[in-house]
Amino acid sequence: MASVKDLRDQIRSLKNTQQITKAMKQVAAAKIRRAETAQKQARPYADTLGEMLRELVAAVSRVDHPFMNPGNSSAPSGMILMTADKGLCGAFNANVIRQGEAFLREHPGTTMYSVGVKARQAVRRLGGGDHPSWPLNAPSKLDAAREVAKAASTAFVEGKISEIVLVSSKMVSMLVQRPQTQRLVPIARDGIAGETGGSGPKAMVEFAPTPEAVLSQLLPKYLEFTIFSAMLETDAAFFAAQLVAMNNATDNAGKLIDEYTIQMNNARQAAITKELLEIVGGAEALNG
Repeated sequence: MASVKDLRDQIRSLKNTQQITKAMKQVAAAKIRRAETAQKQARPYADTLGEMLRELVAAVSRVDHPFMNPGNSSAPSGMILMTADKGLCGAFNANVIRQGEAFLREHPGTTMYSVGVKARQAVRRLGGGDHPSWPLNAPSKLDAAREVAKAASTAFVEGKISEIVLVSSKMVSMLVQRPQTQRLVPIARDGIAGETGGSGPKAMVEFAPTPEAVLSQLLPKYLEFTIFSAMLETDAAFFAAQLVAMNNATDNAGKLIDEYTIQMNNARQAAITKELLEIVGGAEALNG
């Protein structure tokens, strides 16, 4: 049985840990509000961009753009693996990395692009070596998204990869963050047309100089913003996972403190009882 001093030291250490987890929980709660605000601010642009893209695709009979055509079938796939930069968030990063590993098993030789420090470490651990990588918490997420889109789209247009696939986390709720795999390029025309909101009358829209020319400028922006939106969602999902993990850690530390306190009280009571027995035994010996 541990001594009273050892148990007291363990309780003190747990209380210090509990203070840290409480502080991290409060920080995560504050940051997730900012991340959700950034998502809401970007949503109108995403809606407008998607609506304009659907109008363009419906207006042209044939889309002659590399993003709308099949890639080089003999080239490997290209995968963008997106995680957080830090840990202490439960299985959040591990679930996304596991999803990426499943894709790699089905598509050997995949060209890797990583967003997030944990993703970069995972790719190197999987034998990816040096590869294009970007931190999730870059000074400007939009600039980072543009760089990721440019690197991957250039490789696709040049025929070095056959498709661009994004593996990231989708924030279902504060308690559930689910990894997902989505193909970004080539863009399916049927999928874009299927996103139209209804069959009511549409306003007449004129595109200058031509719908094809506008579409060639819009599709790269669409890819950039899709990656940017995924970065914002990963950021929010990370803080939600960290909030839950730190809350659980705080509760578990409290339970351990209660258990060790009971053990310390029992050990202290046993020590007092032992001393009393020794005193009584010594007194009886002297009287005898």
